[in-house]
Amino acid sequence: MEREGRAVGAASGELVTIGEFARLSRLSAKALRRYDELGLLRPALVDPVNGYRYYDPAQVEGARLVAWLRRIGMPLSRIGRIVALDAGAAAVEIRAYWARVEAETAALRDLAMYLVDHLSAEGRAMSRVPGSTGSTSSTGNTGGTGSTGSPGGVEGTGSRGGRGSSGTGVPGGPVAVPLAIRCAALTDTGAVRTTNQDAAFAGPRLLAVADGFGEGGAEASAAAIEALKPSAWGGGDGALSAADLLNALEDTADSASRAVRDAVAPCADPDGSGTTLTAMLWTGSRLGLVHIGDSRAYLLRGGELFRITHDHSLVQSMIDDGSLSREEAASHPGRALLLKALVGEARSAPVAVACRPDVRLQEVLAGDRYLLCSDGLSAVVDEAELRAAVIAAEAPEEAVRGLVGLAREAGGPDNVACVVADVAVAAEE
Repeated sequence: MEREGRAVGAASGELVTIGEFARLSRLSAKALRRYDELGLLRPALVDPVNGYRYYDPAQVEGARLVAWLRRIGMPLSRIGRIVALDAGAAAVEIRAYWARVEAETAALRDLAMYLVDHLSAEGRAMSRVPGSTGSTSSTGNTGGTGSTGSPGGVEGTGSRGGRGSSGTGVPGGPVAVPLAIRCAALTDTGAVRTTNQDAAFAGPRLLAVADGFGEGGAEASAAAIEALKPSAWGGGDGALSAADLLNALEDTADSASRAVRDAVAPCADPDGSGTTLTAMLWTGSRLGLVHIGDSRAYLLRGGELFRITHDHSLVQSMIDDGSLSREEAASHPGRALLLKALVGEARSAPVAVACRPDVRLQEVLAGDRYLLCSDGLSAVVDEAELRAAVIAAEAPEEAVRGLVGLAREAGGPDNVACVVADVAVAAEE
């Protein structure tokens, strides 16, 4: 073929060599060959004799999009789907990807701040031991890195809001007080659905709700919670240290992910089935949070109800960046789109992306009341009503019945799962 030696450029409308196209697209020839092999960016023509690749200048815009997406760290597999979409759909996919990146970065930031504060607290404790060479410096106010403005947040993080006798035994803190949990769980099919894919569990060591979706949703939600039960993560009578609990949370989160994949493997579309998961693991002195999806955890403290989880959803990311108001979010067509969930296959699914749940430690005070619920409750009952119902109930059993009743009064369009737990001084049991 003679075209290889011909001087052709973008302005001519003719095909250009791989070298010229690399210059126009700002991608290396090596990258272009790799993208061709992956089917991501095919050349317009390949010489059948010598294998030379030729590109249409009209492909430049698409090639530059690939380069930009790689620059923000997007995996090639996801880029391949995006470049096949129209501009509007591609924009939605890119927003969803970046919201996921920001959510994961925020979770890692919270963990980093916890580690800084935890090690600083250990250093202050060591400095009080005779002969210790530990530093006495303090990290100061960490500034509440949690995304929901809740009090306490990550355990032992300095000036994060009203502390009391936490019972956590943090070095240099108040004297530990033995605490216990009183709890109740309830699920309901709702007034519209014919099957219930939500699951809930409440026990002395574990509180959990999961909202399944897809063909294997019921199996996924049940499997996720089963993987977190104390027999699976080693919860016993002895209290775990903060570091050990963080390790346990990571291990159980991984176990839940594997359990969901195994549970939905027989489905015709495994990566279209999955579940959200919001759970709290209690060691007797510390409470660890595992969270992925848009089920929620709330804390009632001092008469105020605080949301202590952040939804991994498209509409939440749009609220966060100011492009959508909370009022608009209620009727947004993409309000059911999850950015993170536990799904069947390791690859991305249209409705959710399989990835690691957020894990952190939660400060615990006697008198706290926790509410965990699926969006079958939070999406139809506003937080003012939730607060009133959680405050009014004398016992957790009464609270869960009242909350399910509120969801039904609001039309009950979805399954509902909720758990209510009270933290009390053990001597009061």
